[in-house]
Amino acid sequence: METAFIGQSWWGIGAAILAGYLAGSIPFGLLIAKARGVDLRNSGSGNIGATNVFRCVGKGWGVLALLLDAVKGFLPAYAFPAWCARWTGSPAPVWLGVACGLAAVAGHNWPVWLGFKGGKGVATSAGMALGVAPGAVGIGLGAFVLVVVATRWVSLASMVGCAAATGAAIWLHGGTDRAWLAWVLGAMTLLVIWRHRANIRRLLAGTEPRIVGGKK
Repeated sequence: METAFIGQSWWGIGAAILAGYLAGSIPFGLLIAKARGVDLRNSGSGNIGATNVFRCVGKGWGVLALLLDAVKGFLPAYAFPAWCARWTGSPAPVWLGVACGLAAVAGHNWPVWLGFKGGKGVATSAGMALGVAPGAVGIGLGAFVLVVVATRWVSLASMVGCAAATGAAIWLHGGTDRAWLAWVLGAMTLLVIWRHRANIRRLLAGTEPRIVGGKK
């Protein structure tokens, strides 16, 4: 069935993956901050993600940026395969949702509109994973919240939450025909950790800023 889909609908697959990248490359954090008169690239950490919106613009705006970044990962993973199947008239394979979601994460991290300099992809990765492995993401989100409440370090919470989601995927899907999801989430966790390498250095040095949520 998947071979037939690929053979008949290669153009639909390409269009869906490209649409995922373009959706992920929308810099919601940067646009929200700019609408409030703040240039994120010259404020706070200089990152265009939701955490910097939270620090430099305010809590409500940071939450909005977080939700929008998550949605742009969720929709490609959850809905694009169904739309592709409707356009082509053939059932879409399970892996297409993962491919579209990963394309959205790539779009967030390396947006073509900003010279391929984007965010760290945590919220978008969480949204993508929610579309394909909601149980694992629920556990990862719980770990994220616990670490944020305990430490006020969003960077640390992001890495712990991603690792927890990977462990949950191994527990929930290991030994099933969806065991490969654990490998996908594991690769995404490694990417998130790599994108946080500067934060890791600051954490080890004791200079990583804690989230405060006030407008500067």
